[in-house]
Amino acid sequence: MAAAGGLAADHTRWMPSRHAFFLPVKVLSRVFRGKFVAALKTAFRQDRLAFYGDLAPLAGPRLFAAWLRSLFRHDWVVYAKPPFGGPEHAPRYLSGYTHRVAISNRRLVAMEQGNVTFRWRDSAHANKQRLLTLPVDQFLRRFLLHLLPRGFMRIRNFGFLANRQRASLLPLCFQLLASSVDISARTASHDADHPCSSTRWNCPVCGGSMHVVERFSAAQLLLRSPPLTHLCAA
Repeated sequence: MAAAGGLAADHTRWMPSRHAFFLPVKVLSRVFRGKFVAALKTAFRQDRLAFYGDLAPLAGPRLFAAWLRSLFRHDWVVYAKPPFGGPEHAPRYLSGYTHRVAISNRRLVAMEQGNVTFRWRDSAHANKQRLLTLPVDQFLRRFLLHLLPRGFMRIRNFGFLANRQRASLLPLCFQLLASSVDISARTASHDADHPCSSTRWNCPVCGGSMHVVERFSAAQLLLRSPPLTHLCAA
């Protein structure tokens, strides 16, 4: 999960993210490119890469290093978009992997004669419940595929949620968030008392307050002529 904001560099204020912001895709693409190329370097040093056909010359260290440098001359595209089922669907899907085991006890039906029988959901046929019987060794093999390798963590927190800093920074976040709520409440009260002095609209680019300069009715908008092309900026 990603927090909708974070602490400023000097830890003196909470900096909220924009409403439609999730991840900096350009930064994410560069980080992914760096991590991917670093993994290629490690695999090459450990002789875990094999080159065939037209790629055979890359087996030489100099040509391989030159090829890696060429990868940084191009922007890598990391595709990110909202989930089809909405934001609530993502935590519901991930929770099945982060807070549950590979199979629950209620799905286990029987174990006899060296075989395990369990229920599974056939998504291709309206999620109908079916039974599957496997030998014990095959059942264990499938179960162990869901266990993380040694050294991996199922949930890794970073930033103010990291284990080293959470005890000191998380209470600070709550304190700063409470302060920002109080400031917002006072600002809203001031706007209610002085409706003409400011508005609650914020610029989506700089975050500054936007002020009403002039209002047009629907009839006035229809009467307005289109802008002159020779006066428009190129």
